Amino acid sequence: MASVYKSLSKTAGQKDEAPTNGIKKNKQRVLILSSRGITYRHRHLLNDLASLLPHGRKDAKLDTKSKLYQLNELAELYNCNNVFFFEARKGKDLYLWMSKAPNGPTVKFHMQNLHTMEELHFTGNCLKGSRPILSFDATFDSEPHLRLLKELFLHIFGVPKGARKSKPFIDHVMGFTLADGKVWIRNYQISETEKALNPAAEEGSAKKEKNKETEVSLVEIGPRFVLTPIVIQEGSFGGPIIYENKEFVSPNQVRSEIRLKKAGRYNARAEQGIERLAKKGELGLRSTGGRVMPKDALDTAELFA
Repeated sequence: MASVYKSLSKTAGQKDEAPTNGIKKNKQRVLILSSRGITYRHRHLLNDLASLLPHGRKDAKLDTKSKLYQLNELAELYNCNNVFFFEARKGKDLYLWMSKAPNGPTVKFHMQNLHTMEELHFTGNCLKGSRPILSFDATFDSEPHLRLLKELFLHIFGVPKGARKSKPFIDHVMGFTLADGKVWIRNYQISETEKALNPAAEEGSAKKEKNKETEVSLVEIGPRFVLTPIVIQEGSFGGPIIYENKEFVSPNQVRSEIRLKKAGRYNARAEQGIERLAKKGELGLRSTGGRVMPKDALDTAELFA
């Protein structure tokens, strides 16, 4: 009992102690996993994002799609305070869940326009494990739910200094742009090239080697995708809904409307065929082999009219 009391008192004392240099350490770890039924493109996209998150912990697929609260237990098991979960539906639709475990909030996105690094074949490149610069659109500071999304993106995509498997420098930029109610995410390499000097200035260039001017440009790397926010829950994979996107249309409903539209065109053509046959019958005409012929005198309709 005494040993238990000593251990508890030590942990309580450690929590009360403030950092000596006054700088709060950013401790973020992300649990990365997916559900059953994802396609190869979804799996490649997940691997690309996992390579960009050196502070992430990749896990096996989750068997259930209804009991998502189990992700909180997995996050606690792997000592993660963020969850990055891919949910696949019908082998076509992909949803992204981002949560702060274990207290929330949780955001559900619909992912569209997915392009992996292998598909894009961009010339840009960055070192695996390097830290990114996160660039946000000014619109993220306009509304409360957008500020919450920005903070969640900072915690998940922002690699902490000195994180697990991370490199101590920055060589790429992740851009988050808001347009048409959707979040457009792009990844760029920071490319530095020396400025071309004039022939007259090349003579004195040896003296100015230390003060060389460089041009900084961005080259896209990939992957790229678009996120449509659906709902924001107060808790972690549960709790009341604090925001709901009223403009979001489910892909199931879109496919249903397309099928109904096709069925309507077929019904219209069928009705036109019936009307055409009725008009031919009223005129006393019939069609045989694609040709319109007058009725025969020995036809049943003529004999028993």
